Amino acid sequence: MSFAPRSPDDRFVLVTEVGTRDGFQSEKAFIPTEIKAELINALIDAGVQSFEVTSFVSPRAVPQMADASQVMALIQRRPGLRLAGLVPNARGAERAAAAKVDMMACFVSASETHTQANLNKSIDAALADFAEMAPIAKQYGIPLRGAVATAFGCPFEGEVPLDNVLKIVGAYLEGGARHITLADTTGMATPPVVSRVVEATRSRFPDAIIALHFHNTRGIGLANVMNGLELGIREYESSFAGLGGCPFAPGATGNICTEDLVYLLHECGYETGIDLDALATVARRAQDVVGRALPGQYMKAGPRLKRSSLESVRRAVG
Repeated sequence: MSFAPRSPDDRFVLVTEVGTRDGFQSEKAFIPTEIKAELINALIDAGVQSFEVTSFVSPRAVPQMADASQVMALIQRRPGLRLAGLVPNARGAERAAAAKVDMMACFVSASETHTQANLNKSIDAALADFAEMAPIAKQYGIPLRGAVATAFGCPFEGEVPLDNVLKIVGAYLEGGARHITLADTTGMATPPVVSRVVEATRSRFPDAIIALHFHNTRGIGLANVMNGLELGIREYESSFAGLGGCPFAPGATGNICTEDLVYLLHECGYETGIDLDALATVARRAQDVVGRALPGQYMKAGPRLKRSSLESVRRAVG
């Protein structure tokens, strides 16, 4: 089995940074607006082209995202940049459009229990919210992304019915969303489960543009990426320094780490357009911002062939 690109045209992988949304939303101390924008602009300088920047939810529900419009206004836009905002309903869609997002993202959990915990409503009610916001996105000419949360398992229900995943994807496509994210919200994915869900989704909906979103709860997030590459998936969502973790799922830890993901992709012969060392600098800055060590590995260890002097390490004695 080869994980290298199949051809020169197959070499580019789009890395979508979700740290300032999925990562920061769980932080207890409010991250100042200017610092959020500073980090996003530094990531842009490092070559990141795609972001899920923030969430246009009620500030009472997620206080960390209360400054969504202000953050968007401080970003230094460039040609080719894609700035998405998470949008839960029609009101959020209007706010996102006013903030000039490049894409509106929404999510519905494939688990009824997780949907209740996360959105306080049923899958059908959440899809009804999507049906109300989709025409707003169309009115403003803004593309839609539909994410299926807990697509690979639920901490409350265990295995998630594949029919639930396909039902949600079908509703997204019917509403005008071509971009679909299959999300491992709680870190329950394994390579065989990823294969089953991706292959079923692609078989039923061959026109869907699929991205994968993994968490590293059980330490195999990048193994799932390797499997996704073999399946032909060329977009992955990740969080700088490994920030994140679903607040509505017991034991869920951070997203796969952006700089670790980019390191893996580059070592396998893929291109991302991202300067890995500049990305690691931003990740270390994120540690300073949140005031604790974060799980990213590349920012600590550096490149594979990084050399150290013998004098810089402890020597065995005796």
